[in-house]
Parts: sequence; C-alpha cells; structure tokens
Amino acid sequence: MRGHRNDLLLAAAVLALAAAVWLFFSRPGGDGAWAVVTVDGAEVGRYALDEDRTVTIGETDYNVLEISGGRAAVVEASCADHTCVRTGWISREGETIVCLPHRLMVRIQGASGGPDAVAR
Repeated sequence: MRGHRNDLLLAAAVLALAAAVWLFFSRPGGDGAWAVVTVDGAEVGRYALDEDRTVTIGETDYNVLEISGGRAAVVEASCADHTCVRTGWISREGETIVCLPHRLMVRIQGASGGPDAVAR
C-alpha cells in the first residue's frame, strides 16, 4: 500500500508543476503591452491593451480591431475569408492576427520590447 501512496504523491506533484507552467505561459501581455498594427509591413497603429477601444483600419478594405480587457481581436472585416475574425482574442506577447487579403497584421508586443530569445 505504501507504493500506491507514493504514486499518488508523485502524480500530485506532476500536476502541480504542470499547472504552474501553464499559468506562467498563459498570462496576458500585462501592463505596458501593445497591439501593434501593420499594413503591408508598415506600422499604422500602436494601441495599449490596458485602454478599451475600437479602431477601424482602412476604408474600402477595412478591419475593425477591438481592444477590451487586456486583449485584442479583429471583430469585423470586409475580406472574403474572415480568417482574421475567426482567430479570436489574443493577449500574450508574440501572438498575431493576420488578414492576408488586406496585408494586415496585429501583433502583441510586451512592455520589454526585447527579443523573445537569445542564441549563443
């Protein structure tokens, strides 16, 4: 019976570690995080995630970006496929929404603005 108890303790420890890793990597961009909007590779807007707003990007070919609760989403678009709308909400640094027909990209950038990784 002692082996069974140790197995349960090991399983609980593994689950606790997995939960800690998940919480660490699923945290939102946090204070100072931005939704950076580019069209055809040129930055056209930079919006703080801590300020709720709705922004229309473009005129005839348009995308509507909504920022609410520390996250961003394209909620409406005039493109045919609506992949950008179906992407849903993003909030973590490095996440992106892309609309290929309009050459639009929304990328979450953290307060640090530094590289994601350093290679040696």
